[in-house]
Amino acid sequence: MSYVSNRVLKINVGFLLADGPGHLHTTRFDVPEVKVAEDLILNYVRGPLRLSRTKEGILVQGQLEVGINGECYRCLDAVTQNVTVDLEELFTYPLPHSSEFSVNDTAILDLGPLLRAEVLLSTARGLLCRPDCQGLCPDCGANLNHTTCTCRPEATDPRLAQLKDFVK
Repeated sequence: MSYVSNRVLKINVGFLLADGPGHLHTTRFDVPEVKVAEDLILNYVRGPLRLSRTKEGILVQGQLEVGINGECYRCLDAVTQNVTVDLEELFTYPLPHSSEFSVNDTAILDLGPLLRAEVLLSTARGLLCRPDCQGLCPDCGANLNHTTCTCRPEATDPRLAQLKDFVK
């Protein structure tokens, strides 16, 4: 697999720290396939990012489009999906603050952990290949999007069999 280093997600914000509160910088991300963390590789990261200097640190705001590969949670087919991630997080500076997100001593802001967290939250319910995905047959395991199975369509879960009488 070929992807760019996650160093592209590390932003030098020394100029903003030196300028003081009230200053801002807008940039645009357009990163090809990148390994954000050991458990997350994104096909791309695109979109605007706004960095605002506050007295507490750097406020990161943006709406990034990311491409993610996975499998459909209903039918297990491979799926590539575009996900919009809204970012808004304060990276504290100076360091004495106990925060997961902070600017280090060398004025580097690492966007990787925030991006990872937001992507995982956005995809927590799983990826879906299409809205009308029929999933897998619970009896034979056939992918109902690609084939019809020979299982009885009227087969009822025995635990729910008595509810069928209410319909009659």
